[in-house]
Amino acid sequence: MKTAAAPAEEPPWLTAEEQRIWRSYLHATYLLEDHMDRQLQRDAGMPHVYYGLLVKLAEAPRRRLRMTELAMQAKITRSRLSHAVARLEKNGWVRREDCPSDKRGQFAVLTEQGLEMLKSAAPGHVNAVRNALFDRLTPEQQKSLGEIMEIIAEGLQPNEAGADLPWLR
Repeated sequence: MKTAAAPAEEPPWLTAEEQRIWRSYLHATYLLEDHMDRQLQRDAGMPHVYYGLLVKLAEAPRRRLRMTELAMQAKITRSRLSHAVARLEKNGWVRREDCPSDKRGQFAVLTEQGLEMLKSAAPGHVNAVRNALFDRLTPEQQKSLGEIMEIIAEGLQPNEAGADLPWLR
């Protein structure tokens, strides 16, 4: 026989000021991501997430990462990564290689053509980031934003083995 669940405790609702801050944060992050996406689509023919994948590969030893590691670093699902890498392969910017130590594993490898695309796209992207974010803030505000984002990321960084993480889906 089932027992009735205890009524949920009322959450501490956001104050009017907290609600204003939360909505400003959402509005700004949506606009910023859209701005970055449009700039990269216009100037490099790729979405922001693809640019991020190319950057992660360029920074990796031998310009290669296991697909699972790349998904984890990009904070995206394996399915989304597989689709993105297929598109990047079609452009000649990335290739897949089988992992010699794991028959099921694969590496994503940044090609020379991909590295050249990244080098040509980077100046416009840096200008877009600078214009949209850093040029609007004082050095003190920049420092505060960095500290705030680090605190938030640290609090959200999963540390449990069974956590529901995008790259495990």
